[in-house]
This record gives sequence, structure tokens and C-alpha cells, in this order.
Amino acid sequence: MLLPKRTKYRKQQRGRMKGQASRGNFVSYGDYGLQALEPCWIKSNQIEAARVAINRYVKRGGKVWIKIFPDKPVSKKPAQVRMGSGKAANEYWCAVVKPGRVLFEISGVSEEDAKEAMRLAGHKLPCNTKFIAREKEEA
Repeated sequence: MLLPKRTKYRKQQRGRMKGQASRGNFVSYGDYGLQALEPCWIKSNQIEAARVAINRYVKRGGKVWIKIFPDKPVSKKPAQVRMGSGKAANEYWCAVVKPGRVLFEISGVSEEDAKEAMRLAGHKLPCNTKFIAREKEEA
């Protein structure tokens, strides 16, 4: 499970996810990528499940990059607790994802294998995604 070693503040407010991703919105390390199409919070266990799905399919054949990190603590009150008496304890960590953000990258495998691995990973994530390839560099 991914989570920060330490943070400046224990709890965060929820914030908003408006607009497109301005950073991390193109394939930079690998040859193929998985791009988010809608805003969402991706929990650390969902990132791990997608990573395992990719690695299981490619059978350690290629290299996988995880381009998001869960650095937002989300608090949740227990069931049947009355309103008030302060903010609840942190329940899980999530990554804030905007549309256009590349979530995973892969290289060292064929395009068909990469497409299938990213399809399997996309099923583990709470937002719609699409498969993208790296743009060819001009000489």
C-alpha cells in the first residue's frame, strides 16, 4: 500500500477537481500509457490492484511506471456516530486525478500486450481511462 512517510499536516480538506491536468498529461518514460478521462480520487489499494494486474499480464516482461502517488488523507466517521465532535480519523490515502493525467506507463512489450494489460488495469480504477501511445519525436 502506498502512503507518504510523513506529512506537514495530519488532515486535509476535500478540495475540488476542476479543469484538465496540466502536468503528467503525456507519455514520458515508457512507450504506452493509461490516461484518465474524468476527475476522481484513486485510493492506494486501487493503484496497487492495477499495478498487480499489469504485472501479472506481462509476466515481468516489460517495465512499468506508476505516475501517481496517494498523498491526500481522507477521513471518515464510523457508522452511527452523531454529527459534531471534530473531524474524524484518516481512513485511507488517495491520489487526486484530473482528466488527461497519465496514470501508468509501460515499455518493453508489444502494443497488443500493452493494450490488454492497460485494459485489465483500467477495470481496477474508479474512472474511465484510455490507452495512449508515445508521440513520435521529430528529427
